[in-house]
Amino acid sequence: MARMALGLGMAILAGGMLPAAAQEWSGQITPYVWGVGLGGDLTPFSGAPTLSFDRSPAEVIKDSRGAFFVSGLARRDRLVLLGDLSWSESAKDGLLPPGVPAEGKLTQRSLTLLAGWRVHDDQRLTMDALAGLRAWHIRGRVAVAGGAVQLSPGKDFVDPIVALRANVKLAPDWSAIFYADVGGFGAGSEQTSQFLATLNYRVNDRFYVSAGYRQLNVDYRSGGTRLDVTMAGPILGATWRF
Repeated sequence: MARMALGLGMAILAGGMLPAAAQEWSGQITPYVWGVGLGGDLTPFSGAPTLSFDRSPAEVIKDSRGAFFVSGLARRDRLVLLGDLSWSESAKDGLLPPGVPAEGKLTQRSLTLLAGWRVHDDQRLTMDALAGLRAWHIRGRVAVAGGAVQLSPGKDFVDPIVALRANVKLAPDWSAIFYADVGGFGAGSEQTSQFLATLNYRVNDRFYVSAGYRQLNVDYRSGGTRLDVTMAGPILGATWRF
């Protein structure tokens, strides 16, 4: 759903452990590049044909119309706050039964807000338990017969989410981040989930570079509309702490 784009992006992939005894507010922000592949099915409304697609990262980059990501992390003592705002748009070609060429365009905006508690904190490992919401705006358009027939439904929904985030110190200048969330539970989508893992190198006390893998899924069904999409691929990032 997103091109390989540089944005101000998810602090959940940020490197570095903030001091366990810190009592003042501290934070971090991460620009990143995501080489994302895209696969799934889009049914705009009940009775409409389903457009299936499977796009490699190179194809997604070619078909992308744009992407933007900005998020941050803030912490005071054991209280942890995470926020993420994203927008992306891409167009994909596919086939409708019995093999009619069609184009689908997918635009999404999502806002994730999480709050939680640092449940474990020592020199080798920190772990945060979080809960919150992910609000989605998704619009899917299907064009058939060169645009002679166009369908463009839009959906807005909010998913409750629970998450875990762990930071493992591997060496004086190396660490690994693992993040996972799951949500939806039928309240908004049927299910949404995300997984992220990065290896991080500390350049200095305020700057880290990261490389890893991210996967984001959403399965939404309502009133005949179905959107079942998986976005996955490698990431490269740079983190600034303040």
